[in-house]
Amino acid sequence: MSRFLMTLAARFPLRILHQLGAVLGWAIYGLSPTYRRHLRENLEAAGYTDAATRRAAIAGAGRMVAELPAMWLRPRAETATLVRGIDGREPVDAARAAGMAIAFFTPHLGCFEIAAQAAAEHIRITALYRPPKMEWLQRMIDLGRAGGNVRLARADLSGVRELLAALSRKEAVGVLPDQVPGQGEGEWVEFFGRPAYTMTLGGKFVERPGVASFVAYGERLPRGEGYVVHIRPLPEARHGERGVQRLNRAIEALVRECPGQYLWGYNRYKRPRGAPAHPAESR
Repeated sequence: MSRFLMTLAARFPLRILHQLGAVLGWAIYGLSPTYRRHLRENLEAAGYTDAATRRAAIAGAGRMVAELPAMWLRPRAETATLVRGIDGREPVDAARAAGMAIAFFTPHLGCFEIAAQAAAEHIRITALYRPPKMEWLQRMIDLGRAGGNVRLARADLSGVRELLAALSRKEAVGVLPDQVPGQGEGEWVEFFGRPAYTMTLGGKFVERPGVASFVAYGERLPRGEGYVVHIRPLPEARHGERGVQRLNRAIEALVRECPGQYLWGYNRYKRPRGAPAHPAESR
């Protein structure tokens, strides 16, 4: 039934999907006190106390879910027409011309699926992902994300090896950098002024010689008119700043470009099972 509903939803115009998604976002916000608390706390910690940004974030979270059937199940040529422009691709083209590998970091901002597909129109990309627990959803992901210039790599040791091999071939890799990693895969790094358990893999890619790193997202346009993909190079490293810190700082700046489309309700600051406590908590 779930697969049938996903297939049916993929046929809806993007405008309808986003309208339904907004309703879904408000329903989740109203029904889940925990989600509501996370969303409000995370917004306020980042300095967003206005009602307009909060309302946009509530609706945007639902739109992020509702647009997935279109991203996964429509023909690639059709979803490619939803991209109305790519802002900031010139530094990527320059890095490729210089023979560098490319690392794209796409946080939970706007439509991260369309950002990866837009990149794959121009370069072969290996994307790291965390397999879902539901088998039918895994089949949807295999059908929708893989193929063409996109190769999927599971978020385990073998997947990391695939990413490293892609970088060695001077190709591109794609990583969701703001997911909470598992035990032994992260460290506590400041994110919007609070310690967040952050994957170390992204920081290692940032520090890797011969790799040009960028953050990117697909901004949703009003009334389901499509997306504009924004690409930004990482800011210059500060004295003594490590790659993982620099990456978090770049993500913060990207989110501040379009805060109403960030997934603020995600429990970004949780401590994964088995992970060490933040030093301030262990005192």
